[in-house]
Amino acid sequence: MSEHITSVDTVDVRFPTSLHRDGSDAMNPFPDYSAAYVVLKTSAGAEGHGLVFTVGRGTEIQVAAVQSLAPMLVGQPVDELTADPGALTRRLVGDSQIRWLGPEKGVVHMAAGGLANAVWDLAARRAGKPLWKLLADLTPQQLVAQVDFRYLRDALTEDEALSLLRAAEGGRAERERQLLAEGYPAYTTTPGWLGYDDEKLEWLCREAVDAGYRLIKLKVGGNLADDVRRMGIARMAVGPDVRIAVDANQIWGVPEAIRWMRELAEFDPYWIEEPTSPDDVLGHAAVRKALAPVRVATGEHVHNAVMFKQMLQADAVDVVQIDACRVAGVNENLAILLLAAKFGVPVCPHAGGVGLCELVQHLAMFDFVALSGSTEDRAIEYVDHLHEHFTDPVRLNGGRYLAPTAPGMSAQILPATLTDYRFPDGPQWAAAAGEPTA
Repeated sequence: MSEHITSVDTVDVRFPTSLHRDGSDAMNPFPDYSAAYVVLKTSAGAEGHGLVFTVGRGTEIQVAAVQSLAPMLVGQPVDELTADPGALTRRLVGDSQIRWLGPEKGVVHMAAGGLANAVWDLAARRAGKPLWKLLADLTPQQLVAQVDFRYLRDALTEDEALSLLRAAEGGRAERERQLLAEGYPAYTTTPGWLGYDDEKLEWLCREAVDAGYRLIKLKVGGNLADDVRRMGIARMAVGPDVRIAVDANQIWGVPEAIRWMRELAEFDPYWIEEPTSPDDVLGHAAVRKALAPVRVATGEHVHNAVMFKQMLQADAVDVVQIDACRVAGVNENLAILLLAAKFGVPVCPHAGGVGLCELVQHLAMFDFVALSGSTEDRAIEYVDHLHEHFTDPVRLNGGRYLAPTAPGMSAQILPATLTDYRFPDGPQWAAAAGEPTA
């Protein structure tokens, strides 16, 4: 029998980041960064790794969703899965029974993405390439074949996608050399968590500028007077030439978003991220119209490519923020990157959390090499949390992501970490018992 998938293992792994307010924002004041971690194992002893990012309670639900879909992979030939992950993604997303729980949104959709990403990780490992390189080496026809255009053709057709990819073919080799030599721009949210005091905010802002970042991000939306004070501190710390983006994490309604951001306008915010419900396409459009030239950014909670399509069609977004674990994996993110390229909107991926920086860097780097061909007004979010728990952690220098060179999607978590932080019985959770969390 040919090589096939023998098992799909899942682990609920959580980190008690709430103890120090790391990751805190207006909607998530005490997050425990977590993941439903996925390992595919084959009959030849190979593995593929993926994960779905969460923020604590409910991770067990995400694990259960992965386990519900996992039987669709067990027994499948590895050659077929890795040659066409798009076919698997369509089966996972289109399953007639599990689809009722979505469709194409929420926990089951993210579970499909975790499994699809694990297959892409396996494919890249078998090819001996980092995922960005595997994707960039595919032909335009092969890439288009990985995208489900069913709900997108009113905005983007297969022929248009082919034209976009073919237009970028000529400079691929040079851009790949540039990426390997210079890396990809990053921006940092490390200074801006809402739970940090003013002194910590100030020194982290100065530290970020000294490290080479030209864009930082602050969380806002808890208290207006506090936000005005914090923005003033940050602007004084970084000076007039460093961009400051702000992120409300969906806390406002549309009128409140407009009113609140007008109070912060004196500090020259570069973008307002998630100013209102991520489902409110027309609300984002209204905020964008009212606040221009402040940009509107969103994406980390946008359910699927259809919603991105509508955001772009409605002129509701200036910055598309893909997330490696929110939608149905690499394949749907390819669709979103193609939509953004069609509409001429820059992509600044959402990252941080558990493994999000590691995974999404591959998508942004593929986009630069093989699709958009540009890093202008583009940067991958970076947060200095939890990278030490990965076998191939992100590397930064001078405010830029260095291109990963190890095969795979950089998703593998160290075995010792899985043992120590497994929830609820890992020793790190036993040690944290009784500590104050929300």
